[in-house]
Amino acid sequence: MGVSEKAYEMAQTAARAAIEKGGVDPVALEVGGHVFLTDIFLIVSGDSERQVRAIADAIDDAMVEKGIRPLRREGAAQGRWVLMDYDYCVVHVFNSEDREHYDLERLWADCPKVQLDLPEASLDL
Repeated sequence: MGVSEKAYEMAQTAARAAIEKGGVDPVALEVGGHVFLTDIFLIVSGDSERQVRAIADAIDDAMVEKGIRPLRREGAAQGRWVLMDYDYCVVHVFNSEDREHYDLERLWADCPKVQLDLPEASLDL
């Protein structure tokens, strides 16, 4: 099926912003064939609630710079799982423990991964 260029650019922008704030293991999944609400889920994690909030804020800032505002943002106050809906791309920023617990990659395992153009060092953090 493939993702739209707009969805890919959003995921790329969000992933780079997350990495710059110490985000770990960004994974983009092409979910458009399974849900009609979005094309990509971007999943990334941070090591603490404070870092999760900082990553989410950095993603929002990077998206706003490109003229993109979230349709919805939930979970920022708790800092365990922040969900940001940018229409074509939904970003999930998890605390590392919660990411392991909810394991969205397993739940959406039948969705192809989207190859992001990220610095190699970011994938090994």
